[in-house]
Amino acid sequence: MAGTSGRVVSKVAVLMGGPSAEREVSLSSGRECARALREAGYEVVEVDAGPDLAARLSDIKPDVAFNALHGRWGEDGCVQGLLEWLRIPYTHSGVLASALAMDKQKAKEVYAAAGLPIVQSRLACREEVEAHHVLPPPYVVKPNNEGSSVGVYIVHPGSNAPRLAETMPEVVMVETYAPGRELTVAVMGDRALCLTDILTEGWYDYTAKYTTGGSRHVLPAQVPQEITEACLDYALRAHRALGCRGVSRTDFRWDEARGLEGLILLETNTQPGMTPTSLAPEQAAYCGISFPDLCRWMVEDASCDR
Repeated sequence: MAGTSGRVVSKVAVLMGGPSAEREVSLSSGRECARALREAGYEVVEVDAGPDLAARLSDIKPDVAFNALHGRWGEDGCVQGLLEWLRIPYTHSGVLASALAMDKQKAKEVYAAAGLPIVQSRLACREEVEAHHVLPPPYVVKPNNEGSSVGVYIVHPGSNAPRLAETMPEVVMVETYAPGRELTVAVMGDRALCLTDILTEGWYDYTAKYTTGGSRHVLPAQVPQEITEACLDYALRAHRALGCRGVSRTDFRWDEARGLEGLILLETNTQPGMTPTSLAPEQAAYCGISFPDLCRWMVEDASCDR
């Protein structure tokens, strides 16, 4: 099969697992993508990415690496840099875009420069966060470089400063809490796919994201056309501003009472979940793109030069 570069792609290494806090999510994504790619006609080798990844890839000699890793190391530019060095084309964003999007504070600086709506935030050390309110409540405390809502604290008005778990890093992000509905848009190349409204009982945390019945997805979202158009526009602009390629997903919060002024961009995920029921594949399916066809497109779009 020929990719966008004109090269013939027959063998695909699906990178999954890895050492991050999102290992189990990555294994799920990787297994589903491997199954879909076999259905699409590729020879697939599943690789649980560890310290010997460079040696394993040198032995496998894949035409393309399908990066189904999530979290630090697999999503922050590290594996991307290794694949660049090995000259193996890979799916999703390159080194710089991956590193930028994974660093939440730097990504916010990029969004601000692009004129995208964000809330106030800052980095602070653990001692400062635990000693007093760094921002007026309500606010959110979370790692600056994790995904899947790992380690998120919501501090409400009247609450004491939070006591952070020992697993939290020494420097964390503190940002003003954005109330409202949870919305998300996947981008595929130069196309914003759809707007999904994510319904949960409470905060859209790790459990809500990955437990059966933890959330319900409504697509297309039943919101005013102005909000739909703004979300699609902002997601595509965020994708471009960060320098993403392949598939990304940008998350929003929308306070209905404030109309368009209540729409806030939270973050962009350069390697969104890739099971058939994950948000990005759901949106692709709504647009008429099957899961195997989505995975095939990503393989054909793979690169180590952009």
